[in-house]
Amino acid sequence: MTEATQTKQKGILMSDSALKHVLELREKAGKDLCLRVGVRGGGCSGMSYTMDFEEPKNIQPSDEVFDYEGFKVISDPKSLLYIYGLMLDYSEALIGGGFKFTNPNAAQTCGCGTSFST
Repeated sequence: MTEATQTKQKGILMSDSALKHVLELREKAGKDLCLRVGVRGGGCSGMSYTMDFEEPKNIQPSDEVFDYEGFKVISDPKSLLYIYGLMLDYSEALIGGGFKFTNPNAAQTCGCGTSFST
């Protein structure tokens, strides 16, 4: 499946590099985990992104689940109101590297890259 195809099918998008890095982190954890992506109040611009591994047994019936070749990315419905269409990318650059959130719903983002407002 190409990245362009994934773009049309998923509410939370992941670049190949982000997926690869998340799978490496999951392998180091030694468990079959999924990735929960969401938002919470706070941060420089009013809302902050959250991202953490989650046990599959903790997936709620109301959660949206996006499948990436067997790896599940999940989000609660309230968070999806703010992040639907979010692109999660990863860079190994020495300066400015790490995960990057590109949110089409954000009216303003902070320089830190993990905070936004709508």
